[in-house]
Amino acid sequence: MGGLRIIVTGLIAQHPRLGGVTWDYLQYLLGLERLGHSVTYVEDSGQWPYRLEGDGRAHSAEPNAAHLAAVLSRYGYRGRWAYRCAMDGACYGLAMDELRTLIRQTDLLINVSGSMIDPEPYAAIPARAYIDSDPAFTQIRAASDPWFHNLLRSFNVHFTFGETLHASGLPDVGLHWLPTRSPILPELWETTLRPRPVFTTVMSWASYRPLSFRGRRFSQKDAEFQKFLTLPQLVPAAALEVAFHPVRNQRWEDAPLPHESLEALLRKHGWVCRNSLEVAGDPESYRRYLASSMAEWSVAKGGYVTGRTGWFSCRSACYLAAGRPVVVQDTGFSQIIPCGEGILPFQDLASAAAAIDNLLAHYDRHAKAASELAREYFDAGKVLSSLLERALDPPSPPRKEQTWTACES
Repeated sequence: MGGLRIIVTGLIAQHPRLGGVTWDYLQYLLGLERLGHSVTYVEDSGQWPYRLEGDGRAHSAEPNAAHLAAVLSRYGYRGRWAYRCAMDGACYGLAMDELRTLIRQTDLLINVSGSMIDPEPYAAIPARAYIDSDPAFTQIRAASDPWFHNLLRSFNVHFTFGETLHASGLPDVGLHWLPTRSPILPELWETTLRPRPVFTTVMSWASYRPLSFRGRRFSQKDAEFQKFLTLPQLVPAAALEVAFHPVRNQRWEDAPLPHESLEALLRKHGWVCRNSLEVAGDPESYRRYLASSMAEWSVAKGGYVTGRTGWFSCRSACYLAAGRPVVVQDTGFSQIIPCGEGILPFQDLASAAAAIDNLLAHYDRHAKAASELAREYFDAGKVLSSLLERALDPPSPPRKEQTWTACES
């Protein structure tokens, strides 16, 4: 495949204090470039710039744009980006005329995690791929929101991290979802750091409102995590640490907490709590935090579990690449990725405790398997080569009648 001109979208400027979010998009850029393609990052989300202070709405996009410039320059992308601000329509990085010229010359647009919500200015690009990183929620929303369904249909090929989506019983809105997964550059995660004797994760308690479909509730992590509150008491040999954003939006929570703070509740049950803005607020601190851990323990969003989507976290894949095993809640990924060494899935409290005990008893074996799994199943060269091949020549959908399935809000 000859060198392509590719635009990759993202939310790096929008969320300047979320180091893991930056890696979600950065590894697409670096992976595609290493395959020999000319790649430009374009952030055109239609979202107002975010800040941590006050009501969260920035009064100027310049700090966000400066953050984006600094991050991309650090990884060799000086001058190869554009950030269109919804606040005032200004274009940072590339000038607007340069962006329009770039669009006319581009072969492929990759809309990662649906971060671009107005594809009309990019409609002239011949191949336009949508990457669904939020399976179950994407499909349910598409069935109840005609605007969002039309947005999806403006792309001519659709990928999803829901690798078992075909068997999930989720709404069919006439789109052919092709499985993919997070691209990881293992060499960026290799480390000589001596790990702390602690299981860690980085998470948001509730990212947005839960959804419902045909009597099933598709929740966020808050509902799942509370099923495992007493886990530290079952594994006294393990230290369990969770890094999370200190600001919660309680309107989004599906399983309300007692009046005490989230941190107080977790500490009462034996969890170690860290502020994710402090330990993982930029790409380098995020990478150090993962690499300094002996392993990950984490739940998934309830919607991924309920829908049996096969979703596997980019964060967990980065732990693997650093040679850190993961003990993670099974969403159906155990049907497609080898588990038992390096990746230890769990379904309930008892199996979570057993997985941790197993990992502690055979740590070196699991650590070696973690690195091997990262290279075999998440290596950016393999993941992105497959994605490009199908994006440029989409396979035909299976023979079946496509129907619109309405759902509850």
